[in-house]
Amino acid sequence: MEAKQKRNTKRVGDISEITVLSALVRLGYRVSIPYGENQRYDFVVEKDGKLQRVQVKTGRLRLGSILFNAYSSHAHRNGKSRAYKGEIELFGVYCPDVERVLLVPVDDVTITQGCLRWVQSKNNQHRKVRWAHPYVLPIPPEQLTVGLELVEGVSSAGAEPPS
Repeated sequence: MEAKQKRNTKRVGDISEITVLSALVRLGYRVSIPYGENQRYDFVVEKDGKLQRVQVKTGRLRLGSILFNAYSSHAHRNGKSRAYKGEIELFGVYCPDVERVLLVPVDDVTITQGCLRWVQSKNNQHRKVRWAHPYVLPIPPEQLTVGLELVEGVSSAGAEPPS
């Protein structure tokens, strides 16, 4: 019996981060990346003179909703989970299942989980439903994959120019 391959969560996170960053740059945001990995945010965006801290998360489509963790978990280092409220302004969420990037204010999610409805529920409920569509960035899916070759470890730097 073949052993199940462990999911490379670091690689998944790297892909989400570069995808969100690329989408924001395409929309005219200026992006600043902090030095080191000890910040509660992945980068800072500036648009129209306003600075906002962004934490990137990978969304998963489950039962018609995009779900993402709204906390950091350090259980693998015997640490505790920590919410982001008060330490960031926005979640940048890349959901590969629907090939979309969402920009979600931290105050629009619960302390532990973001849950944004992508498709209509089977019971057609509308009340108390937070829809994903208002948060979706207007970037076509085919433009979201540009630059992913960098995450794969292949860089075009130093390559021969086309003749």
